[in-house]
Amino acid sequence: MMEQPELFPPEKGHIGTDESGKGDYFGPVVIAGVFLPDGQEAVLKEFGVKDSKRTSDNRARELAEVIKQGYAHSVVSIGPERYNELYSRLSNLNRILAWGHSRVIENILERVNCRLAITDQFGDKAFVLNALMKKGKRIELVQRPKAEEDMAVAAASLLARAEFLKRLHFLSQDIGLELPKGASVLVEEAGLKLVKL
Repeated sequence: MMEQPELFPPEKGHIGTDESGKGDYFGPVVIAGVFLPDGQEAVLKEFGVKDSKRTSDNRARELAEVIKQGYAHSVVSIGPERYNELYSRLSNLNRILAWGHSRVIENILERVNCRLAITDQFGDKAFVLNALMKKGKRIELVQRPKAEEDMAVAAASLLARAEFLKRLHFLSQDIGLELPKGASVLVEEAGLKLVKL
């Protein structure tokens, strides 16, 4: 019996996902994903795409705009209320991250038929696999340490960072207090000022 060819064969390339804000006291946790067609790695390298941890905030914002214009992508932001809701259901940060990574993958698969997704290794791979829905069940998921060396993951890290910075800025404006990134003495001082408002 002849095998019927796929009506929409998978596109050559892969999805990379990464997150920003998980170690920060203020702001949301943001997960982003980018579909990178085969042969585009050199293009992103030429633009200067690299892991957001090795990129200035301003450059991350600039590169994020370039990436958004040229590549299928998705960004999921988990603010405090949604985070608390998810935490009460999932009771684990890694499961919340898995939920976010799986949503981003599913969102991209709505537009691009591909078979591979790469994420940074942040927890049990089964968390992400279990959180994937129908379309995501058909992909190969690779979790690996230092995944941001992959250009799709590096691009996703820039989108996540830029969105985190944007939301932290708006939050600062809303409350009238500059909220710093990270978790440091400056952050503690800002937290004390915030409580006094």
